[in-house]
Amino acid sequence: MRDPVRAKKHLGQHFLKDQGIARSIAEGLTLDGYKQVLEIGPGTGVLTQYLLKRDDIQFKAVDVDDESIEYLHATYPTQTNNIVYGDFLKTPLTKFFDGPTAIIGNFPYNISSQILFRALDHRDQVVELVGMFQKEVAERVATGPGSKAYGILSVLLQAFYDLEYLFTVDEHVFSPPPKVKSGVIRMKRNDVVALPCNEKLFTTVVKSAFNQRRKTLRNSLKGLVQDKSLLADDQYSKRPEQLGVEEFIKITQAIEASQAK
Repeated sequence: MRDPVRAKKHLGQHFLKDQGIARSIAEGLTLDGYKQVLEIGPGTGVLTQYLLKRDDIQFKAVDVDDESIEYLHATYPTQTNNIVYGDFLKTPLTKFFDGPTAIIGNFPYNISSQILFRALDHRDQVVELVGMFQKEVAERVATGPGSKAYGILSVLLQAFYDLEYLFTVDEHVFSPPPKVKSGVIRMKRNDVVALPCNEKLFTTVVKSAFNQRRKTLRNSLKGLVQDKSLLADDQYSKRPEQLGVEEFIKITQAIEASQAK
């Protein structure tokens, strides 16, 4: 059977075909403290149908593919005002909803990291995210210290969200099938309003450390440290994947204090 919408490689589209998986993604929403749900990249609507069946959410969807929008408008004529054409990465979230919002979707692989960073930038509004990513990205986001997958995204997101890897999805349930497996995660906003350090410096410290992840922190962070005596501390003999969010915060605080002298 021919797909109702042509998958476009430049948009990173792989349309989910498995109804059970789509239902499980929709059921991944906790609806804890919110009702507004924004689906990104609904495509052929396999996930959309299960979201529209729920009477406990306020639903909207956005897609940059005009063919998908045309198909979904024809399929769900009562939802034409809620399923809109647009680029999520360039559209203010307030164009969709005000107040606490969840993001959900079978996200295009080519913009999945950008979606995560955008959620992080709007963490005061995005209280939850449930979505499908390339398995490698999903594992990187949800894993803790000590793993080779642990990296920049892991630390920055885990500073403000509780992360959970929900389940793995095989290649054959998509059209066209991707070359890799996928993973579904849930990000739920934690209680951290602001980090107890300079957040811009925190981001710089984390990126500097992982951009040279084979080096110890003593080598990768030395350009940020004015008081070189700080580097004598044992924690700087570690590599970045050995440190959790709290340890990166403490290092940022120490660097910040040394820069203020």
